[in-house]
Amino acid sequence: QVQLVESGGGLVQAGDSLRLSCAASGRTFSSYVVGWFRQASGKEREFVAAIRWSYDTTNYASSVKGRFTISRDNAKNTVYLQMNSLKPEDTAVYYCAASRRTIPAGNPSLYDYWGQGTQVAVSS
Repeated sequence: QVQLVESGGGLVQAGDSLRLSCAASGRTFSSYVVGWFRQASGKEREFVAAIRWSYDTTNYASSVKGRFTISRDNAKNTVYLQMNSLKPEDTAVYYCAASRRTIPAGNPSLYDYWGQGTQVAVSS
């Protein structure tokens, strides 16, 4: 069993930066796919970014490519999402998710473990 805890959300202005963290307990992230998803009010959950721990390869949604960076810290068993040049449309609850299986990174239904979410609000 893996427990995921997100942190780092907050209220910022457009153009600002935030770094979200996803810390895992119970198991290490080794061999997992770890993804970030977000859900704005009244909208479906959407893929943001993912990292395949063993290969250190990454995927990004087109809406965040060039602005967001996903990374990992082996020693801390933590995945980060560095968000730069934030826009009001980035406002959402951000969730961390993980799967031990080899899955398409962008499909939320294929992830096995989810965190509780952290709110990001970007004002214009």
